[in-house]
Amino acid sequence: MEWRYPWLIICFGFLLFFWIGKFLRRGRSHFIFKSSTPQLEANLLGRFDHQKRLWKKRMGLFGLSFLIVSASGPQIGTKVKPVERKGVDLVFVVDVSISMDAEDVKPSRLQKAKFEISQIIKQLKGDRVGIIVFAGSSHIYLPLTADYEAAQLFLDGIDTNMIPTQGTSISSALNSGLTAFTEESEKYKVIIIITDGEDHEGEAVEIAEKAARTGIIIHTVGVGSLTGSLIPIKSQNGVSQEYKRDRQGKLVTSKLNEMALREIADAGNGIYVRFDNRLTGHRNLIQAIDSMEKKTISTHEFSEFEDRYQIFAIISLLFFIISFMFPTKKMQKETWRGRIV
Repeated sequence: MEWRYPWLIICFGFLLFFWIGKFLRRGRSHFIFKSSTPQLEANLLGRFDHQKRLWKKRMGLFGLSFLIVSASGPQIGTKVKPVERKGVDLVFVVDVSISMDAEDVKPSRLQKAKFEISQIIKQLKGDRVGIIVFAGSSHIYLPLTADYEAAQLFLDGIDTNMIPTQGTSISSALNSGLTAFTEESEKYKVIIIITDGEDHEGEAVEIAEKAARTGIIIHTVGVGSLTGSLIPIKSQNGVSQEYKRDRQGKLVTSKLNEMALREIADAGNGIYVRFDNRLTGHRNLIQAIDSMEKKTISTHEFSEFEDRYQIFAIISLLFFIISFMFPTKKMQKETWRGRIV
């Protein structure tokens, strides 16, 4: 048994004890004044039954007690109902190479990507989500889970210092994404690659075609601009000190490679989306996910306490009705004394 509002019992407890002391004390009470004579009380209250009056107050007290219990929201027993969760397995493959620190998309490419992923996760219903991070190498950062709050926490912790091996190996990230799925069925699975598109190995299209033949859908997201941006090199406290240079000392400009990402999306039967300074980048991905056929990820039953305040409210009402209708008059026969002349 549980209580929805247990503090009500504590708050009304003092009032309850007060009424118990006042209404349940034994003995007669003087209604007029203490110095009244027995003859006066007999004339005024001769037809008044003090014992019935006491029971009338007790009925009111019982009604008040059950009303307090009802207002506290008692939850008794359990209620069992089936629950079905339908969705897809969704794996975000996030580029954390140093080029994602470029600021052609504000506040940076990586921060923009994290924001858009967060918006997608907030709108998921029943889907499982996982995260893979990659640069020159890749690894599973968050296994598939239906705990969206945990996914948001893991997403907040992503930065460009996670993987020391620099580069952009989309093919390695795709292979890691394929291993993130734990079930044999390949039908209800989606991989979303978020990167600036600079694939340094060039095998991603072949891997996407192979995955598409097994039923896995691969969407790609380009983060950045076609004109490109310099890559800031930040200190440990996040302050930009200088910009990345090549071996000849020239400043490196990172440009979005949309063509490569479109080819990967076409090979993976998915769509290509760009995350830029607009706020609608994630909507096309949400629509693509919602339009997919959903599988039943888990079907289970859970128990919860059921509200039972109605029973106590009805009992309280009955006691109050009895209290209001309870007579206090003495039931006695009067002696006929003749006609009044």
